[in-house]
Amino acid sequence: MEYRYLGKSGVQVSELSFGSWITFGNQIGDDISERLMQIAYDRGVNFFDNAEIYANGQSEIVMGKILKKLNWDRTSYLISSKVYFGDGRKKPNQTGLSRKHIVEACHAALTRLQVDYLDLFFCHRPDKKVPMHETVRTMNHLIQQGKILYWGTSEWSALEVMEAHMIAEKYGLIGPVMEQPQYNMFHREKIEVEYSKLYSTVGLGTTIWSPLASGLLTTKYFDKVPDDARLTREELDWLKDRSLTPDRINMAKELNVIAQEIDYSLPQLALRWCLDNPNVSTVILGASKTSQLEENLDTLDKEPLTQDVIERIESVLNNKPIPPAW
Repeated sequence: MEYRYLGKSGVQVSELSFGSWITFGNQIGDDISERLMQIAYDRGVNFFDNAEIYANGQSEIVMGKILKKLNWDRTSYLISSKVYFGDGRKKPNQTGLSRKHIVEACHAALTRLQVDYLDLFFCHRPDKKVPMHETVRTMNHLIQQGKILYWGTSEWSALEVMEAHMIAEKYGLIGPVMEQPQYNMFHREKIEVEYSKLYSTVGLGTTIWSPLASGLLTTKYFDKVPDDARLTREELDWLKDRSLTPDRINMAKELNVIAQEIDYSLPQLALRWCLDNPNVSTVILGASKTSQLEENLDTLDKEPLTQDVIERIESVLNNKPIPPAW
């Protein structure tokens, strides 16, 4: 395992990390969750990603119990939570990025995860109804209290990230260190174009999610949708309709041919492609089976993709974003 600095911050994250979205407290049993975390940790993963909305808080409860049981050295791993969607309750102030909800969500995450502080705390989406100054100052306050160490954003626009930094600069506050966007072979615009100036100007780090495009960049959807597949879940109908198109499945099949020729699996090809982007700080893995996680972690044994392979991939995808003429 190699470790990368999270943007211009001083904290290092494993290039592959592990997240609990959909799986913990929902799709898999707690015993499997524990086994997955142990495998990841033993292979060098030091960042475990979570959020208040995952299984309406149950995901953090499961992870917290596992952390308590395994009793790892607290200095050896990073734990995150995210605030915005709430934990299933929908009354006023139980969602969003108000000072009230951010502080209460942080306290709730600490309780569920059974830790004294969060290493990373993300604003899960932008909240256009709350003044940016309120959100930035609240995150700064939590850092001063030692309840969080770094804060960041998820699926914010580059303009919103810059607004947060401008407010932080103006008032002597700490701005967002990292962004958590979707990034994979089919979803490239934000990482490759929209954020391109932020890496050098504000030192943005990235903790990318869905590197396998919700399983499309595996072989599981080549013939039919398996009954136990992630995209069969009712709450992911929106993602299924967007992802499982005939064109994308055909492209995945072509990419699989390339992968086989260089002794990669298709997931390993997709993960290596993400890792080879120097602006990716860490790639968040998700898994419901130990075999999946082991295969994905074995990507680290693969060499970076050659220019010839990259060009072949681009010819299949035909979706390389065009940067603006600055």
